[in-house]
Amino acid sequence: MSSRNPGIALDLQWMDKVRVNTQAVLRRAQHIQGQNIPKKQWQTAWLLKAVTCIDLTTLAGDDTPSNVHRLCMKAIQPVQYDLLKKMDMHDKGITTAAVCVYPSRVGDAVKSLKAANSSLPVASVATGFPAGQTPLETRLQEVRKAVADGATEIDIVINRMLALTGQWEVLYDEISQFREACGDAHMKTILAIGELGTFTNVYKASMVAMMAGSDFIKTSTGKEAVNATYPVAIVMTRAIRDYFLCTGHKVGFKPAGGIRTAQESVVWLTLIKEELGTDWLCPHLFRIGASSLLADIERQIYHHMTGQYAAYHDLPMA
Repeated sequence: MSSRNPGIALDLQWMDKVRVNTQAVLRRAQHIQGQNIPKKQWQTAWLLKAVTCIDLTTLAGDDTPSNVHRLCMKAIQPVQYDLLKKMDMHDKGITTAAVCVYPSRVGDAVKSLKAANSSLPVASVATGFPAGQTPLETRLQEVRKAVADGATEIDIVINRMLALTGQWEVLYDEISQFREACGDAHMKTILAIGELGTFTNVYKASMVAMMAGSDFIKTSTGKEAVNATYPVAIVMTRAIRDYFLCTGHKVGFKPAGGIRTAQESVVWLTLIKEELGTDWLCPHLFRIGASSLLADIERQIYHHMTGQYAAYHDLPMA
């Protein structure tokens, strides 16, 4: 991966000056959603790009070693080999960006990928996911354990209470400690935007997370009532742009929760291209957290290549 964001000292004056123009954000989001989606082979190219940016995820109470193994196999071969061969893309190394699991399943994922000779990263959620309401020491231990078990990416959740009550110093300090506990593992910081109340809070939480050394900022756990939305993405990507212009450090962006259709994935890529530029259109700086999205993308590619839609049972599921 490219050089990491080392973080900077917390700048509370920057926080105090933040005002987000809600109407302008909503108008911009509407504009992005209203654009024409590319068709035919151009659409297929965008969809393959989306596949390479997916963190293929299972975060269920009934996860077992066998469904984690299936997830890993799907991540290694996300689109049917014969479809890729027809497009002459079978030897281009198309995999998802990572697999994402609970800390207790990291060992299973690492084992499955190793057995398949794959260097695909394993991402683990941590820090009391999804609510982040366990004691700080417990949350830190969870990060250390996931890293020790072989996770090379950690998706942490912030303590929303600190953001809602404006305790930015405490939040900065907690995230800095998580970053330290991650060691060489890349840290994605989940803001749980559905629970932050206002766009201004979302911007401030984004900025504090980046100042504290986050490699990525992520919209949601996927467990809140409101998950990844385009207006929130605009607020977060503008914070990323402001941080980059101020520090020269590029921080990644990950929408997660509720992204299910191939068409949506192209809208997300368009948003990133327009708000942050083509540098961000790669797995180093853009991820989509999803579990069911891949099935729809594969169906759309199947349709483009064959002229027919596959039944869901025709395509192997993760």
